[in-house]
Amino acid sequence: MELSSNYNSKEVEEKIYKLWEESGFFNPDNLPARHKKPFSIIMPPTNANGNLHAGHALVMTIEDIMTRYKRMRGFKTLWLPGLDHAGFETQVVYEKKLEKEGKSRFKMTPEELYKEISEFTEANKININNQVKKMGSSCDWSREKFTLDADIVKIVYNTFEKLYKDNLIYRGKKIINWCTKHQTSLSDLETADVEKTDKFYYLKYGPFTIATARPETKFGDKYVVMHPKDKRYIDYKNGQKIDLEWINGPITATVIKDEAIDMDFGTGVMTITPWHDAVDFGIAERHNLEKEQIIDFYGKLLPIAGEFSGMKILEARPLIIEKLKSKGLLEKIEENYKHVVKTCYKCGTTIEPQIKEQWFLKMKPLAEPAIKALEKNQINIIPAHYKKIALHWLNNIIDWNISRQIVWGIPIPAKICTKCGFPMVDLEDKITECQTPCKGPVRKETDTFDTWFSSGQWPYAVLDFPKGKDFKTFYPTDVMETGGDLIFFWVSRMIMFSLYNTGKIPFKNVYLHGLVMDAKGQKMSKSKGNVINPLDLTDKFGTDALRMALVVGNTPGTSLPLDENRIKGYRNFTTKIWHASRFVMMQIGNSKLEIRNSKQILNSNDKKILKDFQKLAKEITKEMDAFKFYVAAEKIYHYFWHTFCDKIIEDYKKGQVSQQLLVTLLSESLKLLHPFMPFVTEEIYQQLPAKNKQKCLMVETWPE
Repeated sequence: MELSSNYNSKEVEEKIYKLWEESGFFNPDNLPARHKKPFSIIMPPTNANGNLHAGHALVMTIEDIMTRYKRMRGFKTLWLPGLDHAGFETQVVYEKKLEKEGKSRFKMTPEELYKEISEFTEANKININNQVKKMGSSCDWSREKFTLDADIVKIVYNTFEKLYKDNLIYRGKKIINWCTKHQTSLSDLETADVEKTDKFYYLKYGPFTIATARPETKFGDKYVVMHPKDKRYIDYKNGQKIDLEWINGPITATVIKDEAIDMDFGTGVMTITPWHDAVDFGIAERHNLEKEQIIDFYGKLLPIAGEFSGMKILEARPLIIEKLKSKGLLEKIEENYKHVVKTCYKCGTTIEPQIKEQWFLKMKPLAEPAIKALEKNQINIIPAHYKKIALHWLNNIIDWNISRQIVWGIPIPAKICTKCGFPMVDLEDKITECQTPCKGPVRKETDTFDTWFSSGQWPYAVLDFPKGKDFKTFYPTDVMETGGDLIFFWVSRMIMFSLYNTGKIPFKNVYLHGLVMDAKGQKMSKSKGNVINPLDLTDKFGTDALRMALVVGNTPGTSLPLDENRIKGYRNFTTKIWHASRFVMMQIGNSKLEIRNSKQILNSNDKKILKDFQKLAKEITKEMDAFKFYVAAEKIYHYFWHTFCDKIIEDYKKGQVSQQLLVTLLSESLKLLHPFMPFVTEEIYQQLPAKNKQKCLMVETWPE
């Protein structure tokens, strides 16, 4: 049999993927009898709100390499795919779509908005799955999961109820991060710290000078706080009353002594706004002080601001300063004050801290078992320094606000008493009155879960926890592969939830990849116009070339600049593999040689060459087991191009090596290349006129 003169990736890839799907080997239950020991990877659920980007292409490549390698090693291999409803992120994407159409979600009923986002997501799910397939992903589509599947939601609800019964869930009025644009609370991990340069105002507050970048919050300030050990203010006593003139007239201020004050910042004394600052809120809680709202949930000043009521913050700020100046209360202005400001990580709007009733999860009791598991090295994290990062976060963890004021997501199954405010978990929607002696009427909770509350339960939820066959067979999973930036968002939460619910770690290894950058090493963003669509690259150069470009030299946790010239180089390698294979097949014609028969290799020179290859195969196996795919890929690349093609084939032309050796080395090299370049290797394997072949290269025996 003779290969065509040129390799056409567009024609081959669709045909080969169909072959794989029809073989049934993506499903571990259909693998040959030698596949006994389980190996499992749970795919990080892709957000069902757009197209795959270069980062997703890296995820699919690395996880498919692991899966194909383990499958060839004889493991009963499961790679379970899934998609995430991605609550807040998807709603933000859809709101942008509405804005372009001149619409607003605030003019739609919750039911209308949910229905539209659901249809939008369903269309995206089909599109994304097709894109995942184009990357050559050998995942088991028969087990695909979605975070809004009924069985997943049931597990999420059961966890919520268990946490509530264990007194780890509570509903309370606490300070939260509020996005005035999207009208929802956000967790600390959903905010971005941005350095800004603003004016810093020094204001006279009775006998004190206070400093602030936010004069608009100061209307209700009636507590002046200083460190109890600050000698400058030693004569002032805790609880002391001081009459003074302030923005809208005379007030009586109270002196508070608290160790939270930084004596080296500003003048070492400050007034507090407990409703709009987390530190101030903490001080107010410790001293049982009043809290008053100054700014509403849309970022506008409330009536307490007097003539500034109804004005937006940035509009009011200079006017407030002018009034303070006219009253002789402005001491000085520092023009270039650099400070870090919290912003919404999706829209960049400055976060406005607010006090609001929310559902919170106590994290310290959940973090303690996770800390022990990491300290005992029960989970291997690659690269290792991320273990310290995870432990630092876990050791300093705070309670998690798990409720969101959005439509798209899993509704919190609870009722709230409208009379006394008592919260009740109600999984079956049966509670009609308050379950305390109050017996008051109840309302249904309208908030949804933070999307990480559901995706944090992904490893066991998708395996039919607690009694399913897959849970018993494949849990704990072997590898969790994801981005290093998700060590807090997702990885640590999965560890906590899994230990809480199953008593076991969710995965034995965590492999964290870095960001995929543009050719200049810059982060990709739509605003820069440098976003790379991986499918454009696979269409141009072939999927195998892109996969090699993504993995060779790409060490875990580091960023990878993706240059088209790099991908083009691996397309040339694909062509090299094709032409070398075509040459070998032209030599053997229709004679069917055994592809694994080293007994027929009698020549001492052949034996040495074969022994060298076997040594290489063992080295590559060692690198693969150590998760050094970037090294393994480079080694087989250099061997095939510079040893097999440049030397062994040339020696064959001179009559110095046997035909059997040529066939053996080609077939064995195809196996080593297969996890990295599955399409071209499978196409060649299918046309190789050799005995004792398997149905697919993907289930061939890995070279030992």
